[in-house]
Amino acid sequence: MTSESNKTNAADTPLGFAQHDHRTCVSGGLAAAEARCAAEGLRFTPGRRKVLEILLQDHRALGAYTILDRLREDGFGSQPPVAYRALDFLVANGLAHKIERLNAFIACVHPSHSHTPAFMICRLCAAVAEAQSSPARGALGDAARATGFRIERTVVEASGVCPACADEADA
Repeated sequence: MTSESNKTNAADTPLGFAQHDHRTCVSGGLAAAEARCAAEGLRFTPGRRKVLEILLQDHRALGAYTILDRLREDGFGSQPPVAYRALDFLVANGLAHKIERLNAFIACVHPSHSHTPAFMICRLCAAVAEAQSSPARGALGDAARATGFRIERTVVEASGVCPACADEADA
């Protein structure tokens, strides 16, 4: 994605919760993915590109079967491996993330560099915002170092209420 599309609004609302033009997310995300795949010699097939495009269209996590339905509508086949192979590629190469709690996937908003994401998931509207976290520097990192454990991967997911749904939650 372009650096402009990764910025938050003036109130520092994470991109998934900020009002913005999703067309920028789609075009910027696809351009970043194409550039990364070209630089790393990865095959960015039409199916993989379409799955990423589907994930970029909104800041909501989508299940594999929802993605498969959208692929089918666009003539990409109707067998689950079509979606799962594309999702495996996107996740393995940092272009998408799996939201474990929802068993669903979302496009990465920081595809140009390796990072540890933290996800904030609105329980009312299902919007998902991605932020960067540093679990190795916090309490988890302290506990790991104290035991000699080396953290290789973490998944940070928080459920709550996004800014747009805050009034509804308080009612």
